Amino acid sequence: MIWLSWRQSRTQLLAVFGLLAAACGWLAVTGPRLARLAHHNSDVYDLLSRNDRLLFNGGLAVLAAAPALLGIFWGGPLVARELETGTFRLAWNQSVTRGRWLACKLGFSVLVVMVAVGLLSLAITWWAHPIDGAMSSTHGSLPARLSPISFAMRGVVPVAYAVFALVLATFIGLVLRRPLPAMALTLAIYVFVQVAVPLWVRPHLVPATTVTTVISAPLDAAGADDSGAITISTQVSPGAWVLTNQTVDAHGRPAALPDWFGDCLPTPPGASSPTSKQTGAESSATLDACLTRLNDSGYRQHLVYQPKSHFWPLQWAETGLYLLASALIAVASFWWTRRKLA
Repeated sequence: MIWLSWRQSRTQLLAVFGLLAAACGWLAVTGPRLARLAHHNSDVYDLLSRNDRLLFNGGLAVLAAAPALLGIFWGGPLVARELETGTFRLAWNQSVTRGRWLACKLGFSVLVVMVAVGLLSLAITWWAHPIDGAMSSTHGSLPARLSPISFAMRGVVPVAYAVFALVLATFIGLVLRRPLPAMALTLAIYVFVQVAVPLWVRPHLVPATTVTTVISAPLDAAGADDSGAITISTQVSPGAWVLTNQTVDAHGRPAALPDWFGDCLPTPPGASSPTSKQTGAESSATLDACLTRLNDSGYRQHLVYQPKSHFWPLQWAETGLYLLASALIAVASFWWTRRKLA
């Protein structure tokens, strides 16, 4: 059965590992230069070329799509194609049990997908590590690796995503017995899970840091929300994933800032104010005085965040969660094969 699995999958194997070798070769050539730039310059973002930033974003896109594409396009037809054409009966009539038939096909595919996605994730994570979260004081930044934009495209979690997609596609293929509908349904479920986990599950996998602190400069953001209420958010340690950044009153309840605070905010760069001709130093002094007045009135800033030191604990926790779900789906696949297939 292992030899048969290899024969049936050799074209996909050669294509996948050929593309993987090309991608890893390109990253190995361009990566050391980025590491040297980041080691010798704190403002590395300003030294990155347009191609560097394009390759960084391309790496995010590749690791966002690769686990799903490999898992779904490999797992969808894995057994559904044989069930649709009836060729599975040939294996079953040659003293191969149903459990062994599925174990060999699924085990071989899971191993191949894990190796392929693991090597790709390792290469991209290594390449991007020196510039993850690189910031410029003038014109932009790159997402930190703990942010929702990058977290799923770094470390070990892409491997778990690929295994989950493969096992899920295989199970749905067992049930529907048709490859294309199985792949379409798997894609819909996979996308839903990928949206739901960062929103509702990942923030709680590792206990977050909660802090209520006085409001001080510099502010991370300040302005008015859709209702016109004035809001601010204070700065958190670089690389952290901020879950909550809100102002609370003296009783600890979320509260909008008083109207008078709007006059304390400095005029945005390039904007002119007909009623204010304060210098930068005067504007800063006014803001500091207003923040002191806010703190004296009992206002505080409530912060809930995952510090950058939680990157690997969150990676392992989410990897374990996806692998546990994959194991349960695999058990369901074996049960379905033994009890429902005819």
